[in-house]
Amino acid sequence: MRGLEYFLLSLLTQVSSGTVKVTGLLGSNVTLPCTYDTQTHGILSFCWGHGKVPRSKCSNTVLSSQDGAVDFRESHRYQLSGRLIDGDVSLTILNIQWSDAGVYGCRVEIPGWFNDYKVDTYLDVEKAPEEQLITEDLAFTTAGTQETLTTSTSTNEEVGDPKFERIMFATVKEEFKAFMSVGNIGRVAALLFLTVIIILVFIFRRELLPRRTLEHLDTSAAENIYESVPGCA
Repeated sequence: MRGLEYFLLSLLTQVSSGTVKVTGLLGSNVTLPCTYDTQTHGILSFCWGHGKVPRSKCSNTVLSSQDGAVDFRESHRYQLSGRLIDGDVSLTILNIQWSDAGVYGCRVEIPGWFNDYKVDTYLDVEKAPEEQLITEDLAFTTAGTQETLTTSTSTNEEVGDPKFERIMFATVKEEFKAFMSVGNIGRVAALLFLTVIIILVFIFRRELLPRRTLEHLDTSAAENIYESVPGCA
């Protein structure tokens, strides 16, 4: 009896199995791992199936190999990307779809009773995350750079100079585009405030110039009158 128990225990310990979970992104490639020791057993036959490993062979076989040569492949999307000589019989599924999700079973046929190496792998398919747009940050950074450059340039120009006015209007236009793309109410308010200040500067400049001209004309007229009055010399 003890000999029979030892024999059954040895058979059970020789049966290797495992469960693995792999997550793949929709539309990408994913590899389901399965390896064995070729130095001990040599190159063996194996199979992959869409479903748990049954008592024999594979259920819903998608790929199988006999002595290192693939003899069945359900679709070109099922590939062997590992080195068979090293015992890497991992299955690579190309361009995975929602229908590829589920359990896949790998069976390596090791000679002897109940010696087959079995691995059940659960494939979970997820949607690839959308790329985060950085246009808002890029627009804000670009606007800040342009504002710094135009501010540095405008400091060297005099108020009332046509070149200065073109620069200021160009600055306001670029800032308006940048702030509107960001959509920040506070920044829009700041832009409006800046625009009001610029308008006031122009109004003040244009009102100041006529006053200076009138003062100059009044002074010239007074001098002429003073010179024309006889006896005032």
